[in-house]
Amino acid sequence: MVRRTNEKETVRKPAPFQGTGEITVRSLLNGPEEMSEKGRVFSHTTVYPGSAIGYHVHRGDSETYYILSGEGRYNDNGAETTVRPGDVTYTAPGEGHGIECISQEPLEMIALILYE
Repeated sequence: MVRRTNEKETVRKPAPFQGTGEITVRSLLNGPEEMSEKGRVFSHTTVYPGSAIGYHVHRGDSETYYILSGEGRYNDNGAETTVRPGDVTYTAPGEGHGIECISQEPLEMIALILYE
């Protein structure tokens, strides 16, 4: 399978989990069917300046972010740290996280959610 850039599902929406502002999600793979039923999200996500994905706990799945550009404040189970291009975050099942764009440019990342 090859998915061309113009074939990706793209949605701009309010930031989830009682976050602030907006995000854009470009689905790289479209749900469990395209992920061998092992995950539900593989996306290129943009968090805009001043926007944040609210803190939330993962139940039955894990999430990894790979930071492409911009700068973010990452909440890792209550401990905050700054993430920059090339950084990778991981949230295991039962753990929580959130991320806020703190740079003047959008925070771009790859997000991957896999089932436990």
